[in-house]
Amino acid sequence: QVQLVESGGGLVQPGGSLRLSCAASTSISINAMGWYRQAPGKQRELVAMISRSGSTDYVDSVNGRFTISRDNAKNTVYLQMNSLKPEDTAVYYCNAKFGLRSNAWGQGTQVTVSS
Repeated sequence: QVQLVESGGGLVQPGGSLRLSCAASTSISINAMGWYRQAPGKQRELVAMISRSGSTDYVDSVNGRFTISRDNAKNTVYLQMNSLKPEDTAVYYCNAKFGLRSNAWGQGTQVTVSS
């Protein structure tokens, strides 16, 4: 029903920036879209979420450094990541919420912050 395709991960030095994109292929109306991440040996955590109307929510550790945005016409969500730190290293997963309680997930994109 909902397919998510992510792009934009990679290797960046501390202090650098990356922009992740996630496009949803669907005719279904999507509610919130967001990004989660999972570092080795850790649980997946919510990074940022944006509602259809544009309300946003961030995990405290990325507040002021990451910005989530979306283009409803393109069913696409973006995550601009600035001032990256080694602790931001993780696989980042796109998430889309639709219907009453349904979720779709992207395949994940690796973000590595290292000198």
